[in-house]
Amino acid sequence: MPQYSIISSNRLRTAHPLLQHLFNEVIKKVDILIACGYRGEEEQNKAYDLGRSKIRYPLGKHNSLPSLAVDIYPYPYNWVLPECHTNIKKFYYVSGIIKAISWQLEIPVRWGGDWDSDNDLFDQNFYDLPHWQLIL
Repeated sequence: MPQYSIISSNRLRTAHPLLQHLFNEVIKKVDILIACGYRGEEEQNKAYDLGRSKIRYPLGKHNSLPSLAVDIYPYPYNWVLPECHTNIKKFYYVSGIIKAISWQLEIPVRWGGDWDSDNDLFDQNFYDLPHWQLIL
């Protein structure tokens, strides 16, 4: 069974308890890593400057403690070729598992690959495949 590294575990601990519960169940089914939970001002604004976020600090879902969002990556991930088809397919595969588990646990989440949650994966104007946020 997959398990989180110490780094992923520490990052997940910065997230809202419902996200912690969800992703502690997800890791039992599919291997992922937690890239980010809480994101401070410098890190958030850098993500914005690089085009990885549409929001500056302090308005992002990552910018509170506990964080209302986490970024995950399927494991293993090809960091040399991040836009390769294998990585993208893994994100879509893992997203289905995360959505199913979130429905079972009744934890409402939004995914950065389907912002409006209409299951149309082609109507997005900004793709943030690692991003998962809690809907409160």
